Order: sequence, then C-alpha cells, then structure tokens
Amino acid sequence: MHHLKKETQVRAKVVAMIVGLLLISCPGVYAQSYNIKNDTFWDTEDGNPIYSQGGGIFTFTDPEDGVEKYFWYGVHYEEAEQYREDPSVNYQRTHFKGVTCYTSTDLVNWKSKGNVLEKAAVEEAYQRIFWMGRLGVAYVKEMDKYALLVQHNSNVLIALSDSPAGPFKPHNRLDMTERIGTPNTGDQTVFTDPDTGISYLVYSYGKGRHKIYISEIGVKDGKVDLLDVTQIFKGAGREGNCMVKHKGKYYVFASNLYGWDSSHAFYLVADDIRGPYLPENNMLITPGSYDDYAHITQTGFFVNVKGSKKETVIYCGDRWADFAGNGLGYNQWCPLSFDGETPFFNSLNSWNLNESTGEWSVAEDNNFVKNSSFEADRKAIPSSVKPIQEQLLGWYSDVKQGNTIVIDSDQSPVLNHDNTQEDRMHVIGERSLNIADNVTFKRKVYQMITSTPYVPLEDGTYTLSLKVKHTGHFDQLEAYAESGSHQKSITLEKDQGKWNSVTLKDISVTNGKVEIGFVAHGEAGASCQIDDVMFVPDNVPGYRK
Repeated sequence: MHHLKKETQVRAKVVAMIVGLLLISCPGVYAQSYNIKNDTFWDTEDGNPIYSQGGGIFTFTDPEDGVEKYFWYGVHYEEAEQYREDPSVNYQRTHFKGVTCYTSTDLVNWKSKGNVLEKAAVEEAYQRIFWMGRLGVAYVKEMDKYALLVQHNSNVLIALSDSPAGPFKPHNRLDMTERIGTPNTGDQTVFTDPDTGISYLVYSYGKGRHKIYISEIGVKDGKVDLLDVTQIFKGAGREGNCMVKHKGKYYVFASNLYGWDSSHAFYLVADDIRGPYLPENNMLITPGSYDDYAHITQTGFFVNVKGSKKETVIYCGDRWADFAGNGLGYNQWCPLSFDGETPFFNSLNSWNLNESTGEWSVAEDNNFVKNSSFEADRKAIPSSVKPIQEQLLGWYSDVKQGNTIVIDSDQSPVLNHDNTQEDRMHVIGERSLNIADNVTFKRKVYQMITSTPYVPLEDGTYTLSLKVKHTGHFDQLEAYAESGSHQKSITLEKDQGKWNSVTLKDISVTNGKVEIGFVAHGEAGASCQIDDVMFVPDNVPGYRK
C-alpha cells in the first residue's frame, strides 16, 4: 500500500511538471483574468493616478516595442486632481492641462505615455483654451500619420503625430458652420470600423444637439479633414455620441442633455454605417441601464474585445464626478450582452475580464445594489422638471402612513437629501436617501435585487452595509433583507445627528432574488438619511472562478 501511494505521488509530480512546462512554453494556454472595479479612482500599474476623461481607446502598434496595444486617450483637467484629493467639493468649470495617453495589453494594467498634446502647443497655434474635450485618434493611411480630433472652444481641432504615442501638433481647425449650421459639434467621438479600418467622427449638432451626424476622416487639399456629412438622427437633444460595431451591426449611442450628470443610455442600430438607423429618429433606452442611468454615467465610448472564445463589448461611460459630484471615479466600465441585435447593459460594480479569451464574469466583491449611493437622481425627487420623476431610480418608497408622494405638492415628502460638505466628509456624493415627513409617518423604502439573463444572483450568504444619520424620534428604524423564507434585520438608531456605519451579515439568498430595504416609523419632524448601501457576496461559491 505504501509503495502504491508513493508511485501515485511520483506520477502526480511528473504530470504537474509537464503541465507547468506547457504553460511556460505556451503562454496562450493559460489566460489571466483581471478585475475591473468601478466606483473608485483608477491608477496606472505603477500607482500613479489615471486622468482620462471624454476620450477613447484605439488599437495601435507601440513604436517602443512593436507590440500591438490598447491606446487610451483622454483629457486631464486640473479639477480631476482636486476632486480626487477631496471629493466633498465639486467644481463649476474646466481647466485643461493636457491630453493624456495610456497603454495596455489587457485593458486593466495601464502604463502612462504622459501628455501627448500640450496646452501650450494649442494656445501657441490658435487661441486661449476655454473648453477642450471629447476626443479620439484615427490613423490616416494617406499621410501615414495619427490624427487626434478634439473639441477646442467652438471648433474642432485636428492635431497630427508620426506616432500613436505623440507628441501631437496642431494641424487644422474646423469651423463646422458650412457643414451642419453650427461652428461647433455637440459632443463627439472617433469610431474606427474594425472590419475596414476607416475612421469616422460621430457628433451632434452644436445648438440643441437634436441631430446626430457621421463623417469619414480623411485627407482633403493636403489636410486631414472630414470628407462628408451624413445625418443619422433627428429628434430629442442628445450628447455623449459614440458608436460600436457588433456582429455586423452598427450601434450609435447617446445620452440625454443632463449637463455633467448621468442619464439614460440610448441607442439606434443599422446594417450600414451611414444608416438608416432604426427605429428611425427614435432612440431606445438600453435595457439594464435604467435603474441607475448606466451605472451613473454618460455614454462615452466602447471597446471590442475579440478573444479566443468570445467577443465582449465593453461600455466605457464617463462619470463627470469632478463637476457633478455624483460619486467616485471618472471611468465606469461595464460589459454589454446582446439578445439578437438588442444590447443589454450589465451594471456591475466589480467584474473580471480575460482579454485573451474575451470572457468576463461577476467578481466575488461586486455590489449588487443599483443606485447604491443615490447619485443617479440629479434633482430633488419627486421632480416636475426634467426628468419628470416620482420615485428614486432603482428604489421604491411605500407610504404606509403620512403624506403621499406626489409631484408638484408642497406636502409631498422629498425622497433624497442634498448632502452638505460636512456630510460628504463621511459619505459619497451630493445625494443620500431621505426618510422624513412633517406628520407622523410609516414608510418602507426597498429595492428588489434579482438575477438577470446575463448576471445571476447566486445562492449563498451576503452582507448588507450602509451609512445612516437620523434626528428626532422613531418608534422603528431598521434595515432588512428578505429572500424566500429567510429574513434578517438590524436596528439603525445609534448616535443622533452623526453618520454611523451599519452592517448586517449572513443574509441567505435563494432562487436568485432578494429584497433589501429600510422601515421607518417616525414622529412628525423625524428625519433619517441613508447612503452608500452595499450588498456584497460573503460566502457564494458561484462567484469564485
């Protein structure tokens, strides 16, 4: 028996050595998954801050080592540094510092190339910068140059470089008046067709932004220019215009005109890049994006990851937190799924990507709560102005006793709280949940978390955590979670007038569904604010991949 056991151990060691040698000699056999974590500020692989807003990612060969890489370009604003240092304050206007460039082979570990377009170079060639943003880079084959197209004040600036890593120098500046009727574009991105290599500028009308256009980028009279203009949409005002191609279909995406704040992610689809885009002049809301406005973003750009096993489209949303104060992090990336030609937005706080295979999965620390910090709602709710809204996104407030929630009523409870700067020293963002009334009240505020066709809520135990502050008297004030026959709750009354952290552990989830929420029975004038709600796997084998 001992001889057989020893022989088995030797065989196991030999097999392990062979497998190890195969993995070393064939690195493609073992593909690494890396974590993409939203709702936080991102760093390069050497620990320096990433500052890249309103940009795009393109695939080029790095001249330093001849390796094909992802090149991520975006704008570095002075306010991005300040907000990252102190997110209790947001800012009113932008101060451009430069266009940055980062490179990666896996879309997670990034190296900085520094500024590839300097502020001084732009102002020396043209005029002082009041606005600089919304950009992309195209390879122009006719000139063997790389062209950066970016909004500059009320025009479109084109800068050229011999290398995708810059430096880019001002080359041409377009007044768009003769082409579309306004000198500026109303948000723009660069889209390169992965099948033809042809690049296009996708943009909207500069005033009111109620039209969307596409123009091929090429050479005209010895200058890089826009070769044509095709209108592909006319209707409600749209911004954050961007495009992606998936399985032969062209998708144009855009957001509402909500300023710096997040909004719906709208889309149209076409068989040809110049259209017709359907439904004609009627953009649809992307399924999965409604309950938290596409993870509290504006539409930004997309990345196609064509792996050995599948193709994944990554939605790369812009969160203008430095100006909107609507959370942490400027870049929120989530994978899309497709049901036929209908895109589905998977709102994830943390997920894993294997760039080599193209596969993605939910991370074991993902927060499943939608609109978890109550930042998707840009105004006091209920609101009679854009967007007209009675309930908080992703949440439902059920009045058992007290004033009814009604739009345009002086007696209606306000469902969210405008956080003070002092509040924001303790909680994230401008808004928090507000449970209060000027009469005796009983209210339940809750959210149903369920599996989707593409993101399962796996069976296991989870932890609910939150921050709470209250004043006045409550007969009952608690947080709860209920799934099937399992229910747990915890009392929220602690120190009055101070933010406290509360945690409810060992919540059992079964059958892919759980209700989380808060019950408040308060006297007239009592008030409770809740923020930063998290529902995270604790012991869930299904997420350990």
